[in-house]
Amino acid sequence: MSKKSKIKVGVIGCGNISHAYFYGLGLFPDLIEVVRCGDLDMAKAKARATEFHIPQTGTTEEVLADPEIDLILNLTVPKAHAAINLAALKKGKHVYCEKPFSITSDEGKRVISYALSKRLRVGTAPDTFLGSGLQTCRKLIDDGAIGKPIGATGFMVCPGHESWHPSPEFYYETGGGPMFDMGPYYLTALVHFLGPVKRVSASTQKTFSTRTITSQPLKGKKIKVETPTHYSGTVAFANGAVATMIMSFDTQGAKLPRLEIYGTEGTLSCPDPNNFHDDNSISILRKSKSEWETIPLLHPHRVGRGMGVADMAKAILTARVHRCNGEMGYHVVEVMQAFEKSSKSGRHISIRSTCRQPKALPANLQTGDMD
Repeated sequence: MSKKSKIKVGVIGCGNISHAYFYGLGLFPDLIEVVRCGDLDMAKAKARATEFHIPQTGTTEEVLADPEIDLILNLTVPKAHAAINLAALKKGKHVYCEKPFSITSDEGKRVISYALSKRLRVGTAPDTFLGSGLQTCRKLIDDGAIGKPIGATGFMVCPGHESWHPSPEFYYETGGGPMFDMGPYYLTALVHFLGPVKRVSASTQKTFSTRTITSQPLKGKKIKVETPTHYSGTVAFANGAVATMIMSFDTQGAKLPRLEIYGTEGTLSCPDPNNFHDDNSISILRKSKSEWETIPLLHPHRVGRGMGVADMAKAILTARVHRCNGEMGYHVVEVMQAFEKSSKSGRHISIRSTCRQPKALPANLQTGDMD
């Protein structure tokens, strides 16, 4: 594999999120070549192939069996993630998965264990922490701009996705909800800033037993809610920092920061971790200062979803650790699952897994570059 000049990718799942991935992967032509895509609905696969000039389509089985493919990009619904990941590994292929990595930590552990036994790589979204906004924040933290990090807040509150998504049912199934949908962005960003988590304490609730779709084409359809839709808790990190988080599909909105990091020498206000960059959204309130200071982006390159796949491809070719790795994805799943466990048990939940803090990207990368 290390003698290859680029990694050939097969995509399984050509739904709503796939457009962003196909576009993002196209920014790295020297690293990645998408050679085939597939979906349960072959019309979707053929439409994406036409739109992005993918040479072949196929069923899930045909994509998995294609000997030309080195890496499977798994963009299926959350409840299928672990099964497709294992199927790809059993075909001798590396796999990169859309978030969440799995819907239970047990599923995630099986995938990681099998990949290790076969010496194959597993990667997982989100890769938004590789964008210019959060990488600029990482450099500020590493450079000591806010001193020693002691705490953080992460808030994602909205009324849910049934007003805009064309098929929002899976957001309310097991493996959905605000924590498993949006939690990976916030928790991955926090692990990227602060390192692994050691303990969670939380309360959760399911405010409505059903939801009504108001978007087309399923307007009026009732959805049974299987998962909590409001989470509130604290996350203690191994480095001593403690974060407060609220994840909700039950609110109309709030005047809260998306993500902030608190240190002994100042406070860092970060951009939305669901995005790759956001101009003029990074600011610091330094100790003994009364005004917030706006910080310019240090990573001005144009990127999008798929940057994690590109980083993984470069890592395979150069035999280094990839940043959006399965160990971190598995760790984040265990942390997310701990919120509901804590709520049900009424106690702190210790996190058994750990992971390495991802290495920061070099500043001033240009489009298509990867260290």
